[in-house]
Amino acid sequence: MIKKIITLTIILGISISVIGLSLSGLNSEDHNSEVIGNLQNDFIIPPDVVIPMKVSRPGCDVEDICYIPSNIVAEKGDSITWLNEDSSFHSVTSGFYPEPSGLFDSGHLDPYESYTLSFDEYGVYDYFCTLHPWMKAQVVVE
Repeated sequence: MIKKIITLTIILGISISVIGLSLSGLNSEDHNSEVIGNLQNDFIIPPDVVIPMKVSRPGCDVEDICYIPSNIVAEKGDSITWLNEDSSFHSVTSGFYPEPSGLFDSGHLDPYESYTLSFDEYGVYDYFCTLHPWMKAQVVVE
């Protein structure tokens, strides 16, 4: 009789553990799907300019890959979206280091944060990263 009770207790314990793991796995998958779904919805249209990985270290300027593309042409009224794909903070700040022009400034962009700006005037807009002065690029509005 004691052997049956021990066996039933073990089977019951294993069953409860398996059910608990199954339920927690479902909750994790649901949460991950929601996060992935939100990321996909946020970037249905790809960004115009990407801040790639590892540009917080000097050297991206040698290959002109600190912002990709480093020179972008837009039409008057177009919006440009930058996406920070690096693990470091970056900015999109008008002007040249160390003197921003004050026309626009994204502030510090967290990793995978984006910044969108509408260009309503013709011109050449130089910009840089306030945290990494070797990072610079340009928007030309025609």
